[in-house]
Amino acid sequence: MANLEHSITAHMDIAGERYEILVDPDLAYLYRVGQKKELNNVLVVEEVFKNFRNYERHTSSALQKAFGTNDIYLIAERILKKGELQLTTDQKRKMLLEKKKQIIAILMRECIDPRTGAPHTQMRLEQALEQSRVHIDGFKDAAEQLEDVVKAMRPIIPMKFEHVKIAAKIPPDHAQRIYGMLKGYGIQKEEWARDGSLIVVIEMPAGMQGEFYDRLNKATAGAAETKLMK
Repeated sequence: MANLEHSITAHMDIAGERYEILVDPDLAYLYRVGQKKELNNVLVVEEVFKNFRNYERHTSSALQKAFGTNDIYLIAERILKKGELQLTTDQKRKMLLEKKKQIIAILMRECIDPRTGAPHTQMRLEQALEQSRVHIDGFKDAAEQLEDVVKAMRPIIPMKFEHVKIAAKIPPDHAQRIYGMLKGYGIQKEEWARDGSLIVVIEMPAGMQGEFYDRLNKATAGAAETKLMK
């Protein structure tokens, strides 16, 4: 944990009042991006300030009114996730790169090239994202930025979002073992045959087809039967 000299502030403004907490810069960053799940050692001082430089603290009643609680950890969680956090240049760069990776991952999963019906490659999506010069907010959720990103990228590469339904028949030797994997893709219908084989209908984003077929073939040694439903 950082000492006072190397700590930074995170803050949130509510109804014209500022609420500041003092945090370890590295641990606060890891918590903000989801790599650290607990708040232990993140807080340098277990207080909420109006102005840390003047050491003006908020009263319990003010905290209760603003946050609905006096619990310092619940308040810190909200400030760190939704408020403003000072970051170093390197931390901002890492956060931006991570957010771009998350956006690319969503696009690879959710969209296809309407000309071929196949997903775009990761490299092609990354190139189009850079060419679009769309603003990416490192603090904002990737899914919330998707609409603006797609709007900026569409003049560069064609993109279509759609879901597909795939029927699959799994032989008895593999059905029980891979049921959890199939369920993870979103089973809409299932039927267990008398011989122990499993027939399922799965709906998924079109961009996930390749991954699904690869995993299914490996899990069943190529014994599963599949059909793309219209």
